[in-house]
Amino acid sequence: MAMKRKEIVLWALVALALAANFWLPRQMRYRYSWDKDLAQRMATEFSATREDVKEYIQKYIPDVTDWQIDKWTASGELESARIGRQTMYFSAAARNLFRINPELAAIKAAADDREQDLSKSGTSLSGHAAIDAATIPAIKRQVLENLAAGKENPYLALPKRMRVTFTLSVHANTLRPGQTIRCWLPLPRQDVARQTGVKFIEAGVNGTAYPAEKLTFSDPSNPHSSVYMEARTARDKATVFHEVFEYTSCGEWHPIDSSKVLAYNVSDPEYKEYTAEREKHIVFSPRLRELAARLTAGETNPYLKAKRIFCWINDNFPWASAREYSTIENIPEYVLDNRHGDCGQVSLLFITLCRISGIPAHFQSGFMMHPRAWNLHDWAEVYFEGVGWVPVDQSFGMPAFARNADEKFFFLGGIDSWRMIVNTDYGMPLVPEKKYPRSETVDFQRGEVEWEGGNLYFPQWSYHMEIDYLNY
Repeated sequence: MAMKRKEIVLWALVALALAANFWLPRQMRYRYSWDKDLAQRMATEFSATREDVKEYIQKYIPDVTDWQIDKWTASGELESARIGRQTMYFSAAARNLFRINPELAAIKAAADDREQDLSKSGTSLSGHAAIDAATIPAIKRQVLENLAAGKENPYLALPKRMRVTFTLSVHANTLRPGQTIRCWLPLPRQDVARQTGVKFIEAGVNGTAYPAEKLTFSDPSNPHSSVYMEARTARDKATVFHEVFEYTSCGEWHPIDSSKVLAYNVSDPEYKEYTAEREKHIVFSPRLRELAARLTAGETNPYLKAKRIFCWINDNFPWASAREYSTIENIPEYVLDNRHGDCGQVSLLFITLCRISGIPAHFQSGFMMHPRAWNLHDWAEVYFEGVGWVPVDQSFGMPAFARNADEKFFFLGGIDSWRMIVNTDYGMPLVPEKKYPRSETVDFQRGEVEWEGGNLYFPQWSYHMEIDYLNY
């Protein structure tokens, strides 16, 4: 599809600025400014015009009026921002409108039905549900068998082994020839019980594997698991970093009896750490404190408090495409303001409300690795005294395919086998530390790249995974 005029002009200006920066003497080069960086990121996120939005809506509402578009814009259902002197729309604003407005979601579903479109869920997670509908009962059965047999680690079940080839490609001529690109790629963690048998095979650039001494691996305890390498650019050629590894991912399920959840030792340092505020997306604002108090009013049991929070978020915040997290000042507040959220956004809201309520919780993320439905994904872990740390996938929520209470609340204390855990926290330093703010300042999944002049942002590179399922 041909680029639109505004896109051509935008990228021409970006290329001109980059070129000028390359050839000026070092002392005259553009000095990095987060404010300018953020403005560019916002312009990238809010790249759709009113005409673009209207064109998409007309696919389902041919006679849509300007008054309706104004109404949806004012309500925030069509997410917009002032970019320069013009009101621009989030690139996924029109698609999101049909996800978060129930009346319009029904219109789109009916239209998709008529066209026999089998991808009707309206979420980027489309395709995983059928797999989990079979996986979850199998995990439950195996966990109950393990408990009856008195096995060690009885809550882990149904292991899946995968071989992954991950590539990150910096587009040709993004930088002038001979520039050094610093690259961080994600690796599966080795310090989480349900992820075992991690086998690193190789990493390198442009099809050539690097010797071990040219690679830097993060310590297993680092919140972001990565391998780092460098390469020089060549004229008219993409710079393609790659890594190959294998690992085994287990499902996990805890059949939690709320009556056996004990009181916390509130003086324990770990309890204090995981019930504290955490800049900048776990902030105990007055609104969030009031909300947590209202949701848990009259309840003292930590599991039942968490269940109330889990249900409330599930029932009130439909999934919608998210703009880049680096453009959001406070993610839980953003979810409340906009009345929708993607996996990481609702997970951070859940974590914040749990911590305010005295329930230890932390962020965990990486990928959902479901066959034919892999994607970036975030979830949480919470701690219940007498049970331990358990996974919580707020975004997967209460599955439509659930046949009983155990399946309905499976993701409040359980998780499927199709995962790759990369992060146990968010927004922490990489190894070695990055010089410029990351493209993704919260998560670390797609990888990160920079050069001596600055960060390389998402439009300048792409990533991909090839997954071989070795025991599917």
